Order: sequence, then C-alpha cells, then structure tokens
Amino acid sequence: MPDFPASASTVILLAHGARDPEWAVTLQRIAAAVQALAPQQAVATAFLGMLAPTLEECVAERIAAGEQDLLVVPVFIAAGGHIKRDIPERVAALRERFPQARIRLEGAVGEADAVINAIAAHALSLAGRG
Repeated sequence: MPDFPASASTVILLAHGARDPEWAVTLQRIAAAVQALAPQQAVATAFLGMLAPTLEECVAERIAAGEQDLLVVPVFIAAGGHIKRDIPERVAALRERFPQARIRLEGAVGEADAVINAIAAHALSLAGRG
C-alpha cells in the first residue's frame, strides 16, 4: 500500500452530474477507493451541476473546516469544453474568493496513461483476451 504523507492535499473528485442521483454512485466508489488506498487522505466529491454539492459548495465547506490545500481532480474521460474552459474559470473564481487557500486543478483523469491502460486491460478482459 502506498505511503501518502498526512499533510497531503484534500482531493476533490469533480464530475459532471446528472438528474438521476444514482449517477453519483461511481464517483462515490472512486472516493471510497481513494480512502481505502490512503485512509488519512481527505477526499470529497463535487459536481458541476444537477447534484450536490457543487464545486463551489464543496470548496467553501472544506475551507470553512480549516483545509487550505485542495486538489481538484476532474473525473472526465477527455478534455472538452468543461475541462478547457468551464472548470478553469470556476477554479479561478474560487482562488479569488479564497486567496488564503491553495486550489490546484488537474486535467481530465481519462487522459492519464494509467487510466487509459486500465480501460484497455478491462476491454481486453471482456473480450476474453486479458
């Protein structure tokens, strides 16, 4: 099991959101997996809309709880308009609103080599080749 420092950032897993609340289950499973890998890691989920909390609500809540180092991880398969424009604009506004905090933004998780390789391995296992 990896050894993560206790002072690691709060990880905010950010997803699009949907009208169906069951849509959030996968993001909650990812958050649980993060906690299983690193029990001391603070992790939260947030959505662009339709589900709560929004990114703004989540960040405000974390900062009110005394957390000052936040890492926003967009759980998107690729970099479209939300990744290129909407999310960076929202994070910039949050940085202005909370200048005392460090709010970092990553790219779409689906573009990470580890995720691409995991999806490829899964597809091959479904085809009986993995």
